[in-house]
Amino acid sequence: MSTARIAHEFSNLVREIRKTHVGKGPTHIVTRFAGPWAICEMKGNLTSVEKFMSRTEEGKRMIHETRTEFIKKIYEDLSVGRPLEELVNAKMVTLFVDFRYEMDTAMTVFVFDRPLELDM
Repeated sequence: MSTARIAHEFSNLVREIRKTHVGKGPTHIVTRFAGPWAICEMKGNLTSVEKFMSRTEEGKRMIHETRTEFIKKIYEDLSVGRPLEELVNAKMVTLFVDFRYEMDTAMTVFVFDRPLELDM
């Protein structure tokens, strides 16, 4: 399978995980590979309720916390990341998550136990 195809499949899996656990998946995902990392840039994440919440500072804080800490907790269940691991044939060891509500953009870096040899 080509690197582009694997990136596409990885993006689809991430979208489904987000959709299942958060209620809405991103509308656009780009996945890139570098060494042991799969880097996903996701746009179009916010739900209608989150857009409304982002009008206040407390709402913005809650959105950021939900879209970062909650996402990390989802992957603590090892079965959630298993399809990603199977796709790249490596074990996920950690992930880094950030979200910018003003840009409606999330970044997640999945770190695997070995170089994926899929650098684009």
